[in-house]
Amino acid sequence: MTSVTLIAFAAVAFIGIATPGPTVLLALTNGSRYGIRRALPGMVGAVLSDFVLIGAVALGLGALLAASEFWFSVVKWLGAAYLAFLGVQMLRSTGSLGKALDDGRPSVGAARTIFAKSLLVAVTNPKGYLFFSAFLPQFIDPAAPQAKQYLLLALVFAAIDFVVMFGYAALGTQAVRVLKTSGAVWLDRVCGGALLALAGSLAFYRRAAS
Repeated sequence: MTSVTLIAFAAVAFIGIATPGPTVLLALTNGSRYGIRRALPGMVGAVLSDFVLIGAVALGLGALLAASEFWFSVVKWLGAAYLAFLGVQMLRSTGSLGKALDDGRPSVGAARTIFAKSLLVAVTNPKGYLFFSAFLPQFIDPAAPQAKQYLLLALVFAAIDFVVMFGYAALGTQAVRVLKTSGAVWLDRVCGGALLALAGSLAFYRRAAS
């Protein structure tokens, strides 16, 4: 794999990651609710999901979802239900969590919850598997060992993902400092509504005919 190939991959990956989606919305709201330090477990969850998705695609799960209507539907409805659940939670927010910006280190339980939300949002979205199934082979040299290539692409993608999630969390942190509690409520409601819209779009999403 050449350096030009890696640069092209990084450029396309950055565009894909930075485009607002479920994990981006979670990073934004985590930053607004908890501050950057408390949002770090969510970033780690997003990064881990990259390795899970790319590893699954390397092992053929993406191809399975593309070929099987049953398993595609199972993953799709799990993802849609989880996004809807998170969206409703945000819509019901009172903004009280904004005070966490001034608190110390997060509790272990809170950190695990933040981590799990970001991880689950990504791994229960069949679009991620289909995206990587179509995207990654464009940068893989079939004549070279593929495991090392998938690992390298996963490391590059995860590094970019962490930087982008950090940026969105920082944006959320600054936004809530400016907007205060009432602004935090509306930010949660906007992001909650967006998650519900994404849940709806995922529910109506159909895999391409094989």
